[in-house]
Amino acid sequence: MTDFHGVFPYLVSPIDAQGHIVTDVLGRLASDLIKSGVHGLTPLGSTGEFAYLTREQRHTVVQATIEAAAKRVPVIAGVASTATADAVKQAKTYQKLGADGILAILEAYFPLQDAQIESYFRTIADAVDIPVVLYTNPQFQRSDLTLDVIARLSTHPRIQYIKDASTNTGRLLSIMNRAPRMKVFSASAHIPAAVMLIGGVGWMAGPACIVPRQSVRLYDLCRAGKWPEALKLQRELWRINEAFARFNLAACIKAGLEIQGYAVGDPVPPQAALSAEDRKRVKAILADVEKLENA
Repeated sequence: MTDFHGVFPYLVSPIDAQGHIVTDVLGRLASDLIKSGVHGLTPLGSTGEFAYLTREQRHTVVQATIEAAAKRVPVIAGVASTATADAVKQAKTYQKLGADGILAILEAYFPLQDAQIESYFRTIADAVDIPVVLYTNPQFQRSDLTLDVIARLSTHPRIQYIKDASTNTGRLLSIMNRAPRMKVFSASAHIPAAVMLIGGVGWMAGPACIVPRQSVRLYDLCRAGKWPEALKLQRELWRINEAFARFNLAACIKAGLEIQGYAVGDPVPPQAALSAEDRKRVKAILADVEKLENA
């Protein structure tokens, strides 16, 4: 089974005013991120605005990412639905396109019990032959995964990863203790270096799209056990995470990428783009972080 680890940027979904996915921009971004040293790519994560895209748009995003990656790094495609059958269909389709893994997301309208939540993820994993990464984000999801559910799902041969965006680092340690087979990825809501210190294998996050080289450098420092240097860099990079948390998820990263020369467009309505003033703040932060390259 593929060993996922390192920095996996949550890709944005470039989209024009007519609703078309701008595949050449997405391809250029994906290739540039790979050249910057990232260890994998994740289309249709939260930063990819999966909840706002049509089935056809999602398909195009995943296909364009896989083609751009050209097997240089693994692509873990986001699958999200309120219905199990629809999620299974997405997962099978993305595997057929060439995805190396599935990021499984549960959308919910009516409340679900633990048994139903567990069944959703287990059924997705049963339907594919590639690794499945559980994604839990209690800030936005109606139905979260409990520690008991995570522990039971970790026994499935294809569910060996989780990306947790709970902001509760203690929960990550509990997952590691309760489900020792489960490899934990940090989110931008956590401090990546701290997650690496307690046994994490990397992070999947939108900010890595705009600071890929610095993110990879931070990962390398953590892996090498150079904690004073890692924490110094982490403190500087945390400004990006703070901005990411302050603004709309996609709007902040899309604004940053526009500043860097990628015509990714605005967030999908009814989301709003950053104001001119907020874009200035993001630009100033990026300018400061860019100086770290030669620090």
